[in-house]
Order: sequence, then C-alpha cells, then structure tokens
Amino acid sequence: MYPVLFHIGPITLYSYGLMLAISILTASYFLSVELQRRGLDPRLGGQITIIALIGGVAGSKLFSILENWGDFLRDPLGQLFSPAGLTFYGGFLVVMLWLYLYLKRKKLRFLLFADIASPLALLGYGIGRIGCQLAGDGDYGIPSHLPWAMSYPNGTAKPAETLFEYFVRNPAQRVAWHYDSLAAITVGHDQFGRISQFDQIVTVHPAPIYETIFCILAFWIIWRNRKKFDAHIGKVFSIVLVVMGIERLLIEFIRLNPLYWGLSMAQWISIGMILVGAYMLLFYFPRRKSNVIKESIEEEAMKTSEKLKRAVLQ
Repeated sequence: MYPVLFHIGPITLYSYGLMLAISILTASYFLSVELQRRGLDPRLGGQITIIALIGGVAGSKLFSILENWGDFLRDPLGQLFSPAGLTFYGGFLVVMLWLYLYLKRKKLRFLLFADIASPLALLGYGIGRIGCQLAGDGDYGIPSHLPWAMSYPNGTAKPAETLFEYFVRNPAQRVAWHYDSLAAITVGHDQFGRISQFDQIVTVHPAPIYETIFCILAFWIIWRNRKKFDAHIGKVFSIVLVVMGIERLLIEFIRLNPLYWGLSMAQWISIGMILVGAYMLLFYFPRRKSNVIKESIEEEAMKTSEKLKRAVLQ
C-alpha cells in the first residue's frame, strides 16, 4: 500500500487523489473523441466533465453519509469534510440526474449522451479503484486464504477496525481467524493509526483489483462495439446499467458494507439498475422497433392508397 506517494514541502500527493485525477482526465479525453465522432459540439465535453466532477463527489458523499448514518450522527463535520467515504453509486446517480436536467434545458437528447458517458463511468471507476487499492481505504474484501489475497497493514483503513462488524455478524469466522487475540497485539503505528498483528497477518480479498480488471475489460468490450448501436440510441446506456449492476451486486458479497434486509445499499441499487437496463433491452427497444416498422408499413400503405386514388381519377 502507498496511501502517500511523496511530500513536496507542505504539499502531499495521495495515491487515491492521483488516480482520481487520472480517471477524470482519461474519461474526459474519450468523451471529447466520441463527441467529435458523432459530430457534436466538443465544448459540451468540458461542461459534462464539470458535472461529473462536482456531481460525482457530492453524490458520493451524500450516499456515503446515508449508508453510514450512525457515524455521521456521532461526528457530522468530520464525516462531511472527510476525503474518505465516497460511494460510487451515489455519484453515478446524481451525475445522471444532473446530466438529464442539463441536457433537457439545452434541448438535447439525454439517451444519446448517456450512451457516450456511461461507458466512461465504467472506465473512470476502474481506474479509481486502483487508487483505492493503493490507499488501502477499506474497499478490500473479507478474509481469504487465496494465493492472491493481501494484507493492508499500512492502509488508511486498518483491517482490524474495518472487519469488526463482519466478525460480529460471523462469530465462527471470528474464532477461525483469531480476531480477538491478534487484534489486541499492537505491532506499530503509522500516520493513519495503530497497526495490530491482525492487520499484518490476516489476508483479505483485494476487491479493488477485481473491480479494476472487470470494469476496464467491460469498458474495452463496450467501447470497441459501440458503433454497432449508433442507430439504437440508449442501447449502450442500458447495457452499461446491466453490466455495472451485475459487477457491484457480485462484488458486494465479499465486501464489508452495512446490510439492509440481507443486502447492502449498493446491492439494492444494483438490482434496480439491472432491472431498468434489462427492461430497456427486452421491452423498450423491441417495442420501439416494432412501432417503427408499423409506422413504415402504414406510411407505405397510405402512399399506395393515394397512388390508386390518383389512377382512378385519371
């Protein structure tokens, strides 16, 4: 883990902040490329990037507060202004709503721009998760003995603290991993807090790495095939909703978030996204295609009827 890359005088460069900046710049580049390809005003790229930046951070923080309401009540200012605790889905939903309102005011088609922007959300999310991995900010998963499982003793969120609720819910695992004895032994401190023997020894799923691989691969496949859907506005967006929903629904089973009726908030949102995307793919587009064919047949019938009438009058 490298939460802090280096210091230059009073300036500190954090790995998460660097990867967040790289994700924004990379997504902004692909956005400008796609706007030009579609013959749209490239200046819209800058405006959409600003919406994504501000709306993403605000929405992420809002949903994080809702998900950790108890922590917010205990320390409102600390939770509000902390750079930690950003929920991706919160940012994604707020950005999509803001983008819809912005495009409506500009009298532009939301689904067209959603087709352009949604794959870039996958890309940005995948790059951003590299920052989570480097920072060790608690986005890792549950304990694991897999060969690639990792320990995060120098992360910004120590596993002994982050896994506490997990072990409360799973007492058998608490005993199996010797949580109480190992977590009680202090082996050192860093700028982010106390390091226990549990933090050093116990390995967990590197969930950010899983998400990075999945999201960047999904982005590459969708981006490579996006031109096939140019005539079906909204289809890329619906595919991304399903893919993004499936990814987060599955990864949350090895994550460490609060549960509501057996699932995390992210999983409930994921299910909603999958249902919306699946409805669009299975019902909206086929019905729309059917209506276009029907209108075309009716138009041809009307033209034929007019020709017959003119022939009879002649």
